[in-house]
Amino acid sequence: MVLFSVGAVVNALSDSIGLLIAGRVLQGVAGGVFPLSFGIVRDTFPPQRMATGLGLVGAIFGIGGGIGLPLSGVIVDHIDVSWLFWSNLIAVPAAVAAWWLVPPSPTVERVRIDWLGAFVLSIALGAVLLAVTQTHEWEWGSTPNVTLLGGGLVAALVWVWLEARTPDPLIELRLLSQRAVAATNLSSFMIGVAMFANFFTVPQFAQVPERSGYGFGASVTVAGLLMAPAAFAQLIAGPFGGRLGMRIGFRALLALGALLIAGSCLAMAVAHEHEWEIIGSGVLLGAGVALSLAAMASLIVGAVPQSDVGIATGINTVMRTMGGAFGSATITAILAANLLAGTPFPTEGAYTAAFGAAAFAGLLAFGAALLVPRVERAEVAPGAQPAAAPTRP
Repeated sequence: MVLFSVGAVVNALSDSIGLLIAGRVLQGVAGGVFPLSFGIVRDTFPPQRMATGLGLVGAIFGIGGGIGLPLSGVIVDHIDVSWLFWSNLIAVPAAVAAWWLVPPSPTVERVRIDWLGAFVLSIALGAVLLAVTQTHEWEWGSTPNVTLLGGGLVAALVWVWLEARTPDPLIELRLLSQRAVAATNLSSFMIGVAMFANFFTVPQFAQVPERSGYGFGASVTVAGLLMAPAAFAQLIAGPFGGRLGMRIGFRALLALGALLIAGSCLAMAVAHEHEWEIIGSGVLLGAGVALSLAAMASLIVGAVPQSDVGIATGINTVMRTMGGAFGSATITAILAANLLAGTPFPTEGAYTAAFGAAAFAGLLAFGAALLVPRVERAEVAPGAQPAAAPTRP
């Protein structure tokens, strides 16, 4: 969190894209606190409260985005843009609170950090994500795009080769191959596609001038506020999701969340003439995201040894981030390919197709959730280990 704050200062004072990227790299380090928080809950919460704690932490991920979008609109409309980054200094009291209030985790055997594995994995993910996010400028078949995609895939294969031969690997490959982990990660990827596609599309749709035949001609502030109900829905559904998961099973909870996400995107595709329709669909989206995140956290925590919770949930977070990148790139391609004649605005049909693509991703997430194996008791108490769970020597 301290590095996140330093990165915020660098960004706020930056006068070039290079310096801005450097600041964002520093802030990216703080992304690790999200999976770490799952490990802290696992280490410090009693079993009867663990599902609720995991659900709340999972919901916080979406709640932050839901609050950040309308807040950013207010800042852009009424204050200097640099305050988008100065506001990030809220991480300073958060760092102090973490130091004083978060209890220490139990002592575990120290292992060597797999720096080489971390570096190669970063190269692989960075190359693929850069290629995907730049497709609207480079096009899929362009030399830079093909080079980055190919290089990223080669780096991923090298990473697999290294991890199989490292005494203390960044992540045990057998964890990724477990059906529960693999299916949950696939669902996480698809939920990332749908979630970020909505975060990307709804504000743009709302700002399209009404003379275009659709849209609301909203300001940046109002466009962001249309996303706020989704954040409130996540705040309510997050803790509730943990309790519901203990009743119906976290596999079923993940499937339910994915269905709500798909339904919200489908509703936006067929009904987007009024603001209340966007708000209602956003509430469904927020509830679906909160339930899905709560379920994924509990499924991953219940499927891996305690020593691997941080890594496994970190990979799950990376999968969701990659899904977000693919979703944003796909939506950008759909909108950019269908513009109203003589304007920079996409056609209404393009937005309908974009919402439909997000709904399809939600349905794929639902299908992946059904691939998660049924577990008799591990779903009821995510703190308990399945009998067949692998353990590290």
